[in-house]
Amino acid sequence: MTVADWCILGAVVLYLLTLAPIKPLGWRDFNNAAPRDPAFYAPPIRARVLGAHLNGIETFPFFAAAILLAEMKQGSQAVIDVLAVGFLVVRLAFVGAYIAGWPTTRTLLWNLGFLLNVLIFISPIAWRA
Repeated sequence: MTVADWCILGAVVLYLLTLAPIKPLGWRDFNNAAPRDPAFYAPPIRARVLGAHLNGIETFPFFAAAILLAEMKQGSQAVIDVLAVGFLVVRLAFVGAYIAGWPTTRTLLWNLGFLLNVLIFISPIAWRA
């Protein structure tokens, strides 16, 4: 298993952990029989947490596919690993910016994360092993 492979798991854990704390912290309002009740996510902080979580789900397929394709096409593993770790760091900052309510920073970080994914995807033609 490569560092980039572990980053795939890290991306899943990150988007799951983004949402996990607000349910027990909002235990008085949370109804496990209706876990997707929009009323629970009405307060702005919960709405931002949900948004960050959903965005993590949305960005995951391209990230995972980019890594698997780059490795399959024998891109430089060192480059793929560095870019994958960079993506996770950017995603962590993105989640923080999203929850903090910093939309411009969030957008810049999202774009940087997308650029890192593109670089992972094209790494086999840009950097050979």
